[in-house]
Amino acid sequence: MTTIKPFTSKDDIKAQACLWISKIDRGLSLEEKLALQQWAKQSDFYRNSLFSLAAFWDDLSVLNELSALFPLEKTMPEKNSFIARYAIAASTAFILLFAGSLFMNISPFSDATNDKQFVEVRTLQTLIGQQTRFSLSDGSRIKLNTNSLVNVSFSKNNRLLTLIKGEASFDVAKDKSRPFTVTVGEKSFTALGTIFNVQKKSNENMELVVTEGRVLITKSSEPLNKIANMLTILPKEALPGVLITSGEIATIENNTQTLNQKISFEKIQRELAWQQGMLVFTGEPLDEALAEVSRYTTTTFEIDDDALTKIKVAGYFKANDIDGLLKSLSSNFNIQFEKINNTSIRLSLHASK
Repeated sequence: MTTIKPFTSKDDIKAQACLWISKIDRGLSLEEKLALQQWAKQSDFYRNSLFSLAAFWDDLSVLNELSALFPLEKTMPEKNSFIARYAIAASTAFILLFAGSLFMNISPFSDATNDKQFVEVRTLQTLIGQQTRFSLSDGSRIKLNTNSLVNVSFSKNNRLLTLIKGEASFDVAKDKSRPFTVTVGEKSFTALGTIFNVQKKSNENMELVVTEGRVLITKSSEPLNKIANMLTILPKEALPGVLITSGEIATIENNTQTLNQKISFEKIQRELAWQQGMLVFTGEPLDEALAEVSRYTTTTFEIDDDALTKIKVAGYFKANDIDGLLKSLSSNFNIQFEKINNTSIRLSLHASK
């Protein structure tokens, strides 16, 4: 009589180790730490895969976390060991394969007949002045505004993203079984099939604009596996948070929602003009307008006269057209400018004749 036992290949274990390393890098919850320790206890190969991959990436914070979780384990095999050298070489080849497959949204271990990929771990980033579109494995689309950073972590049950900095627009593919959650500081924004925009001004201050569907604002500590059922079953007044619907904007200051209002289509267009590479001002003080412009360029502005801060700015501007902005300020407000260096401009009023 033959007994058949499930077999996990070494490549599968390394794939799982890669996912654990990415989770450690973004920070583990207490439950995840316990789950990782149980996972690593299965054999020495599990633990060694973790440490080998962490050492290869030379990430001190990940190595420190592993050392804290496994204080009695060797952090690396002996350097002069043939097995150690072989393991590192194999890990290197595997990482390249795994990273390339993630980039193409294809799992290197899935069968050809598996037409749906659940797991996706990526980091999306733009530099100052860049605006870039990204497609995710579930069919969702993201557009990142200037100087923005988003971590993507999809599993079979959840779609979790973390807006580290900046601003992003999310066009969410419908999947009732997996809520799409964007965490920003201490807040989470969850949707099932929605288009919404989130700007992170700081860990405590942010803005949400919903252009289609509904988004639930909750504390980021709210368990993800409960949110999908809440959105589909509970009435609006029973939800553990605030539900924002299409055409509404929510402003959060000091982690407290201070404003939730219905806005016109025209205002939505102004709020999201950055997606067309434009900035729209409707009477903002000059210093606030310049601060917004500075998000899209390495140029900084110095205001030489306090009277300039009282000037109200209105109009449409290309996000990176500094010269056009300066010419407009000069012709409309009698403002002169001086380029101090390649990245700094001083503004002042023209002297009276």
